[in-house]
Amino acid sequence: MRLLTVVAAAITAGDGRILLAQRPPGKSLAGLWEFPGGKIEPGETPEVALARELFEELAIIVSADSLTPLGFASHAMADFHLILLLFRCRVWSGSAVGQEGQALRWADPAVLASLPMPPADRPLLALLTANSPRV
Repeated sequence: MRLLTVVAAAITAGDGRILLAQRPPGKSLAGLWEFPGGKIEPGETPEVALARELFEELAIIVSADSLTPLGFASHAMADFHLILLLFRCRVWSGSAVGQEGQALRWADPAVLASLPMPPADRPLLALLTANSPRV
């Protein structure tokens, strides 16, 4: 089985809310809310890949050295195994705008579990509620 490692960010506002992106129609798991991020390209570190993905997807600038590792999830998909590396991002420049037509929303960590999310994201929710200033 193929192994795919991806990176994602828990972009966290000063009040503790976390930015989520909705998977657009036509993509797998369309309509689900997820942590923004994407695939690591050959030669990239996870942090550099995530900074690149956040710029491409949200038009925000993130320094790779400002990303803090939070944890990971391991999830078997139908035709590959996914490793999701989650980082906390508290510092960025610019205003997040979905560059691929995806909806964005800021959510309180306490409500994340009630949102429809991809199965690989769900195990990471406990890390966010445990580390949230509002919970």
